[in-house]
Amino acid sequence: MPILQWSGKTLIPPQPARLILDSVIHPNGAGWPDNPVKNHLYLGDNLAIMAALLPEYEGRINLIYADPPFFTNRHFSARIGRGEDSRKPREWQLARGYADHWDNLDEYIDFLYQRLALMSRLLAPGGSLYLHLDWHADAYARLLLDELIGAENFLNEIIWTYHGPSPIRSAFNRKHDTILAYTKGPHYTFNADAVRIPYNESTLKTFAASKKAGFGKTPDLERGKVPEDWWYFPVVARLHNERTGYPTQKPEALLERIILASSNPGDLVADFFCGSGTTPLAAARHGRHFLAVDATFRAIHTARERLVRAVSPAFAIHSTSETALTDQKDPIYAFQLSNNQVNLTSAQTPAYWEIDPLWDGRIFHSASQAVLPLRFGEITRQLSVPQQKTGHKICVRAVTNESEQIQIELMPADLPA
Repeated sequence: MPILQWSGKTLIPPQPARLILDSVIHPNGAGWPDNPVKNHLYLGDNLAIMAALLPEYEGRINLIYADPPFFTNRHFSARIGRGEDSRKPREWQLARGYADHWDNLDEYIDFLYQRLALMSRLLAPGGSLYLHLDWHADAYARLLLDELIGAENFLNEIIWTYHGPSPIRSAFNRKHDTILAYTKGPHYTFNADAVRIPYNESTLKTFAASKKAGFGKTPDLERGKVPEDWWYFPVVARLHNERTGYPTQKPEALLERIILASSNPGDLVADFFCGSGTTPLAAARHGRHFLAVDATFRAIHTARERLVRAVSPAFAIHSTSETALTDQKDPIYAFQLSNNQVNLTSAQTPAYWEIDPLWDGRIFHSASQAVLPLRFGEITRQLSVPQQKTGHKICVRAVTNESEQIQIELMPADLPA
C-alpha cells in the first residue's frame, strides 16, 4: 500500500498533560454528591491529554468520532447574540471561536498524524473510528489511517450532504463532507437494526405494483433499510432548536446515527475535538459513557450547558496545568443566600450559573445550575441549596456571555449538619 510522506515525518512520543479535576456537574442535582462519575470533559491540548489518558484508557474506547480542523486556513467566530435574524450576518454579535490556520500542508498533516496515532492506541479491539473532514484534506487522511489502522480495516467512506448558500460561481457548489470509518479488526460493532430508515415512497409503490421488482427478492418493507453511505441531514444553521452559536456545530442526528450503529449501551465513546459537545450529548442520551476534549473554554462550556439542559448523568470537567478553568475576575454579578436559596440580585445577568453548597476550596461540586434559554427568555434568578453544613461556604460560579468564568464565595452556612 502507498504511504504518505512529508517533511520531518516521525511519530514523536507526546508529553502527557498533568490533569486537574476542576469540577463535577450533577445536572439538576441528579446523584449529588456521591454518584460515581463515568463521563468526562477535558480542557486542553488533545495530544497531551490523550497521552495522559493512555495508562487508563489504552485499548478501551469503543468508538471515537473525530471532527478536527479541516485545513480551511480560516478563523471561525462564535455567535453569542440572541434572537438575531439568521439572514443578516452583518448584525450578528460575534466572539472568537477557533482557528483552523496552518503555515503549510505538511504542518497540518503532521498535526493529524500525531493525534490519529494516539486514537488508534486508545481504540478498543473491535472499536470504530469515524474521521470527519472535507475536500481540503480527506484524501491525505485516508492514507494516514491506512498506515495507522490498516487498509483492510476500512469500513466506509460516508458522504454527509446538505443544502445551503454558496459563494462558488466557477465550479459546482461544494455541499458535502466526508467521514472515513475504520474498525480495529474484523470483529466490530455494527447495529444495523438501530439505524434503519423507511424505504422511499417510490420503492413502496414499485413493490406494491410488482413482486418481481426486486429481481425475485422482496425486502421487509415495514422494517426499513440500512442507510446508504450518503446521508442527508440539514446543517445546524437551519436547525434553530439545536444551534448554540458555536462554529461548525454538527447536527445531533448525524452523531446519533454513528453512535447507535457503532456502539452499545454502556460503551465508552470519545471525541477529542468536541467543539460544541454534540458527541457527548448524543452519547449521554443513548446510554453511553463519554470522554470529550477541546482546547478552548468556550467549547467546554458550550458542551457543559448542553449536557445540563439535557439533564445528562453526572460528568467531570478536567483542565491541565496550562489551562486552569477558574478565572476569578472582579465580580460583576451579585448573589445572596436566604432560606436555603441562592438568589441572583444584580441587574446584570450571566449566561450560566451554578452552586456548590459544600465548597471545599478545591473541586467544585455543582448541585444546581441555571442556563440562559437558547433563544428567548431570562435566566433563572433563584437556585435551591440541597444541603448545607456548618463551616462550609457556598460557592457560586457564573459565566458571562463572552465565556469568562467568575467565582464567588458566599457566607458560611450556619445551619446544623
